[in-house]
Amino acid sequence: MSALASSLRKGMAIRYNGNPAIVLEVQHRTPGNLRAFVQAIIRYIATGKSADVRFGSTDKVETVDVNRQTLEFSYKDHQGYHFMDPESYETITLDDTLLADQKDYLVENLKVEVLSIEGKPAQIEMPSSVNIKVIESAEGVRGDSANNVQKPAKLETGKVINVPLFIKEGELIKIDTRTGNYMGRA
Repeated sequence: MSALASSLRKGMAIRYNGNPAIVLEVQHRTPGNLRAFVQAIIRYIATGKSADVRFGSTDKVETVDVNRQTLEFSYKDHQGYHFMDPESYETITLDDTLLADQKDYLVENLKVEVLSIEGKPAQIEMPSSVNIKVIESAEGVRGDSANNVQKPAKLETGKVINVPLFIKEGELIKIDTRTGNYMGRA
């Protein structure tokens, strides 16, 4: 299958220079009196390396079928991060490089979308927010609430974020997985 470069979108899978790649970012540009083009950042599936590529807006790009699968996070060990298919109970192990910063939001039984291209996992799509337990947080000083004062809190995944003074250890809080910001109590 092929498509016009102008129809490229984030998350699509293409074949570039004979290698399957996933589109991470796309910008359509029309500079002054020049012809329009599409600037894209892609990540090769086989190597995990990213590249900045440019297509003419009328260029044909070969698309690759993407398989989406909902998996549940089970646990992490020295081999990687283990996910289970809730229907077949089959386990899939993914490594740190594929998860990147998203590993800071993985809690037990969290459902994630895994995109596979040609049978190889290529990208993880997290839910927009997750509920994570605070395991370490300093006490807020009473009366120190002039302007939305925040304090650092360590989460059960090891990530440290800023939360309001009233959050205590052991509380479940809601975190935005796109920005890493505190959203509220769970």
